[in-house]
Amino acid sequence: MQWILQEFEDTHKLAEALDRLGIPYSWHKVVPFIGELIPEPVVADPSAVVMFGSYTLWRNAEANGYRPGMFKLRPFVEEKVWHPYLLNGADALFLTLREVPACLADDGREWFLRPVDEPGNVKSAGEIIRMVERVLALDEDEIPAGSLRHDTLLMFTKPVRILREWRLWAVNDRIVTYSLYKEGSRVIHRHEIDDDALEFGRRMVDLNPGYSPAYVIDVCRTEGGLRLLETNCLNAAGFYAADLTKLAAAIDGLVYD
Repeated sequence: MQWILQEFEDTHKLAEALDRLGIPYSWHKVVPFIGELIPEPVVADPSAVVMFGSYTLWRNAEANGYRPGMFKLRPFVEEKVWHPYLLNGADALFLTLREVPACLADDGREWFLRPVDEPGNVKSAGEIIRMVERVLALDEDEIPAGSLRHDTLLMFTKPVRILREWRLWAVNDRIVTYSLYKEGSRVIHRHEIDDDALEFGRRMVDLNPGYSPAYVIDVCRTEGGLRLLETNCLNAAGFYAADLTKLAAAIDGLVYD
């Protein structure tokens, strides 16, 4: 596997793991939004290339036919097998941004709001409606790329108190490493996980075989038990305190069809 890395603090940690394994790699800068690489890599076999850095790299991977390149994912909220285990997945409300004014009552209720493909936060119904009205007042051609748009699908759920959060890395439908990254409101990166949380993560991966050759899955402990928070593109997700030697070895040995 040929490894192409964009320079970040996290990718330097990954490079140290690749050095330990004797796996070669090359460093590149990425042209924002376009995804072109500087310098342009010399690729021996496009079917055996993996890239790590910003998510923008997917454009370069697709343009050049690199495989696996970037492990792009279907939105996790569309995976019905996971719905019973999502954080408030059973009572989630899905609306496009243009549907919000007619469908969301300005009743003072708080919602955890997130675009389906992005992180979220807690806002009151009034705050959400005012934010949406500002976007809808714009013509769609006035809205910058990457911003909320009229047809952006939003997910609304009841806020839940989260006690601990972990990230797990799945390669070939197997958890290869993990990291604690939050305890209550404190950000804490430690290479540890509760036994039942690890088993829960394995169960989530087993429930959805073939979701992606490699991805990260975030799980959390709430006062009501363990829940699935989200999945993310492994190539552009933070490593926290993962065992990067195990992760790099698993990806380098991946047979990609």
